[in-house]
Amino acid sequence: MTDKQFKIFLDFDGTITRNDVGEEIFKKFLSENVVNKIVEDLLTDRISARECWESLCKSVQAIDKNEFDKFIHSQEVDPTLHRFVDYCEKNDFQIFVLSDGFDYYIEKILKRENLDHLKYFSNRLTLSDEGKLLPLFPFYNADCRSSANCKRNHIIENSSEVDFTVFIGDGNSDNDAIQYVDFIFAKDDLLKFCEIRRITYFPIKNFDDVISRLNELSTKKRLKKRHQAELKRREAYIIE
Repeated sequence: MTDKQFKIFLDFDGTITRNDVGEEIFKKFLSENVVNKIVEDLLTDRISARECWESLCKSVQAIDKNEFDKFIHSQEVDPTLHRFVDYCEKNDFQIFVLSDGFDYYIEKILKRENLDHLKYFSNRLTLSDEGKLLPLFPFYNADCRSSANCKRNHIIENSSEVDFTVFIGDGNSDNDAIQYVDFIFAKDDLLKFCEIRRITYFPIKNFDDVISRLNELSTKKRLKKRHQAELKRREAYIIE
């Protein structure tokens, strides 16, 4: 146990899960060319994350619910995930899952893993009787272009200045959010983003790497918050 209060903000697709489940869904039910074109528009900032999801959902003709659910249940989580959740719960570190994906598959996967007690924020998705994908964006904020679910706002609303905030992620939807946290654990595209922007981060392969680093941080007598993140949080509090 440690007396330091860490708040853990955790991406879902490609971080909790082995694959980016949202992207894999559209690769399965749309042509790869269509998916690549829409995602490329997102990555080059021609469209926002919300516009990306809306275009992808609109492009799908019809999905059989049984086939859809079967595909979702085939998606695996990172094998070190459970060990990390146990570690956080043992140390009273609150976990918040922040996803730019959809509740439809997040709920199913977390329930299957007996992790449906974890608090999460995401976009919403329903499947109509005709098999159409209908997205909703209850946490949309136009200032957060990289995620239709504004992860920044969830970080601000679920942490205080006494907390050491931690973000763990892998992709484009995390680019805005990491500006507001003290410690960043990154892999894949998020790691590249941090490198390009010269943002301090810890590289990881899985959650065991996070556990190891948090253990080190916990034992430090004087642990400093990231100055740029403090400034960003203060700015956000003023705007709010």
